[in-house]
Amino acid sequence: MGSTKQQIERPGGMALLAGRPVGRIGFGAMQLPGRGVLGPPRDRDTALAVLRRAVELGVNHIDTAQFYGPDVANELIHAALHPYPEDLVLVSKVGAERDANGGWTPAQRPEQLRAGVQDNLRSLAVERLDVVNLRLLDREHADRTSDNSVDLDSQLAEMVALRDEGKIGGIGISNVTAEQLRQALPVDLACVQNQYSVLDRSGEPLLELCRTHDVDWVPYFPLGSAFPGLPKVTEHRAVVAAAAALSATPAQVGLAWLLGHSQRTSPPAASSWTPPRPPPSTG
Repeated sequence: MGSTKQQIERPGGMALLAGRPVGRIGFGAMQLPGRGVLGPPRDRDTALAVLRRAVELGVNHIDTAQFYGPDVANELIHAALHPYPEDLVLVSKVGAERDANGGWTPAQRPEQLRAGVQDNLRSLAVERLDVVNLRLLDREHADRTSDNSVDLDSQLAEMVALRDEGKIGGIGISNVTAEQLRQALPVDLACVQNQYSVLDRSGEPLLELCRTHDVDWVPYFPLGSAFPGLPKVTEHRAVVAAAAALSATPAQVGLAWLLGHSQRTSPPAASSWTPPRPPPSTG
């Protein structure tokens, strides 16, 4: 990885994630690929520019997955940022695959989790991922698939083996219930990644568990979902009104609420919306 010589101010202040210093506001790469998180972006140059601009502005925590695209988000990250800055923390996830029609299919068996980590290492061109989140299935989805026979302990054992082999630095868990989180705590979790925002506080009991056990809370959809028809923090009447009163943007208000609500919260913020165009060059 390349080196960074000057001290950069990190957005949202500093935190530790799996022992690595990160800005509390990261960048979520889910919306970099095309519509439906499938295929190439409509404007590759803009996608690359957004990644570079995020790092220029101090972001050093990027959340991604090989199955975003598939391979598209990771390829864009590699094209934009490799050789990576020494302080860049790359976080990925395993537990799903894409089918021929772009659907999301479970990949929860231990050998599939290992293959998912290998796919991320390959597509990002790294020997080690700083954190990998084990993305669990929704209960309803699990009940409809044969993969519901894969017990959580077997999945966690494979993640621990990958950590012991040096392929991943920290183990996270995503889309988890309180019961599953308690079951996973003995493996020394780096973080929990569940849906959470000022509009969706259903994860509050999980956040309290994370506080109690010193596990970092890295919510996805921190400003609501980018998918059509789902609530967006930046469009909520109260958030818009607060932003106007504070001479801020609705996104700033939503993120400030998250950061103020818990000191262990580090949202990969851009996973919530389609990446904006970077400002025009003045050079």
